[in-house]
Amino acid sequence: MTDDTKMWGKEKIGKILLKLAPPVMLAQLIQALYNIVDSLFVGKYSGSGLTALSIIYPLQLLMIAFAVGTGVVINTIVAAKLGQENRKDADEYAGMAAPLAAILWVVFAAVCYIAMPAFARISTDSEQVISDVVVYGRIVCVFSFGLFFESVWTKVIQANGDMKTPMFAQILGAVVNIVLDPLLIFGIAFFPRMGIAGAAVATVAGQVCAALVVMRKGIRRLPQRKYFKLYAVRIIKMGLPNILMQSAYTIYIFGLNMVLQTFSDQAVTALGLYYKWQTFFFIPLGAMQSCIVPVISYNYANADLVRVKKTLTDSILFGLILMSVGTICFLAVPGPMLKVFTQDEEVISIGTSGFRFIGISFLPMVTSLIFPVFFQAVGAGLKSSALTVIRTIVLFVPLGYLFSRAGLEWFWLTFPVTETVTSIVGIILYIRYLKNYATRRVYSED
Repeated sequence: MTDDTKMWGKEKIGKILLKLAPPVMLAQLIQALYNIVDSLFVGKYSGSGLTALSIIYPLQLLMIAFAVGTGVVINTIVAAKLGQENRKDADEYAGMAAPLAAILWVVFAAVCYIAMPAFARISTDSEQVISDVVVYGRIVCVFSFGLFFESVWTKVIQANGDMKTPMFAQILGAVVNIVLDPLLIFGIAFFPRMGIAGAAVATVAGQVCAALVVMRKGIRRLPQRKYFKLYAVRIIKMGLPNILMQSAYTIYIFGLNMVLQTFSDQAVTALGLYYKWQTFFFIPLGAMQSCIVPVISYNYANADLVRVKKTLTDSILFGLILMSVGTICFLAVPGPMLKVFTQDEEVISIGTSGFRFIGISFLPMVTSLIFPVFFQAVGAGLKSSALTVIRTIVLFVPLGYLFSRAGLEWFWLTFPVTETVTSIVGIILYIRYLKNYATRRVYSED
């Protein structure tokens, strides 16, 4: 067991989070900047390209769902094995990351290549936007092997307490993307003018560079052949709720896009620009989600419920304090934020109203997103999945449709209502979980 993993059971929780979070936050900051820069250059190239990025975004989330969902399960198992001081099994489970990532990539790439034209036509009637969606989507999906390998290897490394290597990998990938974007989109110097295809090539190039960085520390020995199937089945069984949970984000964003499409392409673009800014303002929350999984899993494996609860409450407190910055910005300066990407007056008008409603949702969003991660870390996959399904399927899309019937302005109320209701359900499930845990302890002692 490394010194980093030992500290999870001894050091003050606040100090652990403050040690683990900055590298993750820095990496996510660079990621957010490259997402913003990516859309900035595409927006300057063409309005249809910016709309295409908004349409493709759910599919990119689906890729991340498969990759990160698998990686999080491996992270959880490895952290638990380290908590039990079982290094051999921890390394063997970590060794499953690469082959599972390869299988998922092949399946995902094949399906997306075939289905991309149909997906584009479902999402818009504009032939130019359809063309941009197919070109960009096929490149980022078919050549997504960098994303899959980088995601699973990053989780393996984080389970061993190393947050700095993934940080460097993501920074390098983002820098490569940012540098290549203008060169390939506009054909600067000796680079060809590729337009929307150039943005896609820049994205996958950055992902491959990031994967190469984490490859050396992420690769572990494969388990013995007789255990390979057993380990794979366990990871898939544990990971399926997480993957479905992550995939639900694709469903709800696609659903909201379809609702907004009934108003205009500009409404879809406005929602897409929110998700671009979201990656920036969600850095603190994303860092908390990444950092608490191994800490909670480690202490839960050691039956230290006090530290498990402390990790959850501290992460929520940090998240609330830091997310308040996003709330202030979305309420105070939505117009200038939108003008970073577009000068389309209709997009700015729609987005200004939408951003203010969404900003209100940021604080309840902290608990609505951290509770599912908590339940995943303690092995309560059903509760984790239930919260995500409630948020993304039961609430977001139906409420979005219902509110939209009263007009576009009312549609944006979907966000604060959804996050508030999900948080309330999460608190109820958490209280019940603690009561059931206490009951199990009493019976086990008897």
